[in-house]
Amino acid sequence: MALIVPDQLAVGEVTRPTVRILSYNIQVGIETRGPSDYLTHGWKHVLHHSARGRNLDRIARILSGHDIVGLQETDAGSRRSGFVNLTEYLARKAGFPYWHHRVNRRIGQFAQHAHGLISRVAPESVAEHELPGLIPGRGVIVARYGAGADPLAIFHVHLALTARARRNQFAFIAEMMEDHRHAVLMGDFNCRPGSPEMIELFRRTGLREPAEVLNTFPSWRPEHDIDHVLVTPTLEVTRATVLPHAFSDHLPLSVEIALPDGFQLSAT
Repeated sequence: MALIVPDQLAVGEVTRPTVRILSYNIQVGIETRGPSDYLTHGWKHVLHHSARGRNLDRIARILSGHDIVGLQETDAGSRRSGFVNLTEYLARKAGFPYWHHRVNRRIGQFAQHAHGLISRVAPESVAEHELPGLIPGRGVIVARYGAGADPLAIFHVHLALTARARRNQFAFIAEMMEDHRHAVLMGDFNCRPGSPEMIELFRRTGLREPAEVLNTFPSWRPEHDIDHVLVTPTLEVTRATVLPHAFSDHLPLSVEIALPDGFQLSAT
């Protein structure tokens, strides 16, 4: 098994490897430019249309500058997506050799609601876990990178709309994270860092609260920071940017993370 060393970041006299991560709710490839589009373009959530492919190609160009990407609101291959698995399509279009998706909810051949993780580096393992909630289906993808006892664990989620459900989902995730010193929790949380459920998450896990407000929603007038990339204390966010590409109703969140000194990501 070959070893890939990510980009290097000089910190004082110590050189630390870095990894570039992107979290993006792509709204099934639908471009949304204002509130009225939810009504006038609502049919695109159930029917296939040619503009989706062009928009996905634009999204792929954004992804290509990163190492690991979490995608929310994808489709696993149904009538509305032209029976194309959107996670796989974006991975191949952006040049990512590794991809994994989790189907959250199946609505026959009309919709296969999913979220996905794509990567330039081969994970050592990928697992799925169902999250608690009144409406079943939401889950977490956990990908582990790097050999040894202390891998880098990426937890990717798209959490519930209600605070009560999110509180239970965060509690489930916090318990899972106890076994991982180097961890990243990323995705669409549907809540802000000051919410009671996120405050409890920070208390239980030691995840670092974002140093600045990074509004990602809605894309045409971003006023809410509900998309997040959070890290444990062994990791350091060296850059965090909301990218100004309104190809969805969310904007993409791009984050560069410094890994522990000497850490290497493995690939086949």
